[in-house]
Amino acid sequence: MLTWVAIALALGAAVVVVRWAFGRYDSLGRARAFPVVGVLLLAIPAVAAATPGVLRWREERSLERAASSLVGFPVDVKCQSFGGAFVDAGAELGWVPYGPDGVPERHTLIKYEPCGHLRHYLGSDKATPTLDEVVAVHVLTHEAMHMSGITAEASAECAAMQRDARMAVLLGASPAQGAALAETYWRTVYPRMPDPYTTADCAAGGPLDEHLPDPPWGPSPQK
Repeated sequence: MLTWVAIALALGAAVVVVRWAFGRYDSLGRARAFPVVGVLLLAIPAVAAATPGVLRWREERSLERAASSLVGFPVDVKCQSFGGAFVDAGAELGWVPYGPDGVPERHTLIKYEPCGHLRHYLGSDKATPTLDEVVAVHVLTHEAMHMSGITAEASAECAAMQRDARMAVLLGASPAQGAALAETYWRTVYPRMPDPYTTADCAAGGPLDEHLPDPPWGPSPQK
């Protein structure tokens, strides 16, 4: 909505300038002053209205680059707008649509609140993320796992936890900060997740342990 307001105001400012350009002199040949006030009254609110959309676009590009690097192919990440959140009654923090063939599509919507926490995380020093920021990073990783083709929630959740550290690094954290974030989610959030998202197979040495370099539970036992 704000984007359309910004466009309308910018067009209004352009119309004022064009009208001045084609009527720079009055009927007596006197030069007309440039309509500075009129242009500013339209241009300033246009910039103000466009700013949130521009910032969200930049944020989405950062999230897209990270998610695309994690899964190995281009994906699309969108942040829910305030207007979208206002009419959204869903409890999920993000979602990936599935095609008619049941295959997850390569784009995701991250809800308004977790996107806000991701924005704060991106702008922070990554040293002491809040629990909301930890969850938001994981939501992006979880939806990336769906976009990679994993449909079962427990499997996507486990695969995501094993990649949270890497996602944090892709978002600007150091390897140590990424490892700490992943461990925080594993120890603090995962045990409280509902049954469809958890499984005893997701543990060090378990069937879903992918033996990646930086899992949340530390190095996997040697086989």
